[in-house]
Amino acid sequence: MENNDTKTFFVEELSKILVARGTITQEESEAIQKAFSESEIDQFDDFLIEEGLVGHEQLLEALSEYFQVPSFDVVGYFFERHLLRMFSKQMLTRNKIIPLEVDENMMIVIASNPDDPELLAEIGENVSYDIRFYVGIGQDIIDAVQEFYDRADTEISSDQDLHEESLMMGEFHFAEDEDEEEGGSIEGSYEEDFDVD
Repeated sequence: MENNDTKTFFVEELSKILVARGTITQEESEAIQKAFSESEIDQFDDFLIEEGLVGHEQLLEALSEYFQVPSFDVVGYFFERHLLRMFSKQMLTRNKIIPLEVDENMMIVIASNPDDPELLAEIGENVSYDIRFYVGIGQDIIDAVQEFYDRADTEISSDQDLHEESLMMGEFHFAEDEDEEEGGSIEGSYEEDFDVD
């Protein structure tokens, strides 16, 4: 987890990068940092996006420069089901990470804070791959994880409904066929089974 000193350093350094890239001016940087300090939004990158102060691509490039890892825009990307299923939804959203791909013994994980010293250990509790980090925007990662699990839950629910419906239809046809062979009716079978007078 980030402490206040780490968070302050991140805000100041990322602001310097954005100024150096010409994304914002020095005056805007100072105003933005002040506004963020008074904001209820916890993460600076999320604040920049939500307030419309920088674009996704501009922010990703600045984050890539800050963390010295490649950046990845998760918006609209179709993530592989079996990779996400290696982790719990809560673990992914809490750490703002999402697995991108596996190449032999290497797993690429997109993280909002690749420098988090606790990440490798926590990921290692779930998988044994070597981990390579890319950086992504925190809220976008959370949205992608939630969208995946919401869609997966809907698909599972739909599959279960279809399975149960097919079982019911199968049992119904089986019972109907059985009654036809015996020359009886469904109602007649019911009365025989339960000795209804």
